[in-house]
Amino acid sequence: MEGDYIEIIGLDVNTRIGVPEEERAVAQKISIDVNLKPSNGLKSLNDKIEQTIDYYLVSEVIKEISGSGQRKLIETLAEDIIKQLKKDFNISEIEVRIKKYIIPETDYVSVVVKD
Repeated sequence: MEGDYIEIIGLDVNTRIGVPEEERAVAQKISIDVNLKPSNGLKSLNDKIEQTIDYYLVSEVIKEISGSGQRKLIETLAEDIIKQLKKDFNISEIEVRIKKYIIPETDYVSVVVKD
């Protein structure tokens, strides 16, 4: 993503996700990074929150989506997050990275989905 954008890095959420049913039986912690490019840009905002994207509200939407239902794939969760954020906010570009801490021999596995 080029130009000015907003980042939310390392938002920890609990979600029921995983291919095996037993993995989805208990909520697990994942971490989400989001890069947002507001359609209006980030210049000449006149110090008004209404002129930009409220990243606190974005984080609340992400937590709500992550906590609802069950999913097999983190890719699906990323798509659900993108769809809702683009619906709720004036975003021209978005990138979502989801980190899942599931394989013991790794720091994490992740997907990056862009729109």
